[in-house]
Amino acid sequence: MHLVLASTSSARRALLQGVGLEHEALAPGVDEDAEKTRLGAISGDALVAALADLKALAGARLRPGALVIGADQTLACDGVLYDKPADLAAARAHLLRLRGRTHTLHAAICVARDERVIWRHLSEARLTMRDFSDAFLDHYVALCGETLTTSVGAYRLEGPGPQLFERIEGDYFTILGLPLLPLLDFLRGAGVARN
Repeated sequence: MHLVLASTSSARRALLQGVGLEHEALAPGVDEDAEKTRLGAISGDALVAALADLKALAGARLRPGALVIGADQTLACDGVLYDKPADLAAARAHLLRLRGRTHTLHAAICVARDERVIWRHLSEARLTMRDFSDAFLDHYVALCGETLTTSVGAYRLEGPGPQLFERIEGDYFTILGLPLLPLLDFLRGAGVARN
């Protein structure tokens, strides 16, 4: 069965490639900002679940008959939801607000086929940033550059990101934005991944 990832996220594509799942990646064409406005003030887990559903269903309309994976991730800290930073200055401000505090990442996956949701999963991870110095922050921003704008938290655990943290609780794949183990379990049951 044809497997489609309704996302252009390089991290999500790398995770699927890394476990040997052949797939097509496509942009689902969901206007996330418009959808967030339409959905209004809802919790981070409800928002991420709704966006994952919308992406999977949009991809299913583009690829009839395929199993389409939609995924999304939100970051919440003290009741505030964060979006991906627009530029390096916003990324630095993001990290300053998260410094020394604990935040929650919610990650949702939805699988759809023929415009019908057939499976969903929601998970969360809690991450506590250490109280790093301004000098360290400047070094980190210079080292990572524009990659900081590709993640809702302005960090990536695949690179220097772990240096920001004193504690991480939760699944590594949830932090990367695709809770891979439950997805693989579903795909094995669906006959897409080897059992």
